[in-house]
Amino acid sequence: MTDSSDSVPADVEDRQAIEHLLDRPLNQTWPAGALAPGTRVTVVRDPGWDGPWQVEFPGTIDAMGSPVPNEHAQALSGELLYWVTFDAPQYDSSGDGPYRKAQVWGRYLRTEPEPAV
Repeated sequence: MTDSSDSVPADVEDRQAIEHLLDRPLNQTWPAGALAPGTRVTVVRDPGWDGPWQVEFPGTIDAMGSPVPNEHAQALSGELLYWVTFDAPQYDSSGDGPYRKAQVWGRYLRTEPEPAV
């Protein structure tokens, strides 16, 4: 018997799992002006409260699904939600996790400066 995870990339399994939970496909149309897949970011903490993550840490914008508008009542106007793959698993401010990837509000992402050429 073979393990199906050996033949299916983790990114495909991640997408399938999220689409199953949402009961719909993830959008793949990247909005103009959004951070591009592969962009290096730092996930930052909110200066006004103890969260949403326990620490600041590096990650990469993931192409699993395109950024979507943040429809939360406390979202900033035009704020996007991004899929971010973390360099190392992380715990949220409630102690849940560890997570290796999550959908992160745009306000909690700081882009890394481009290296000088």
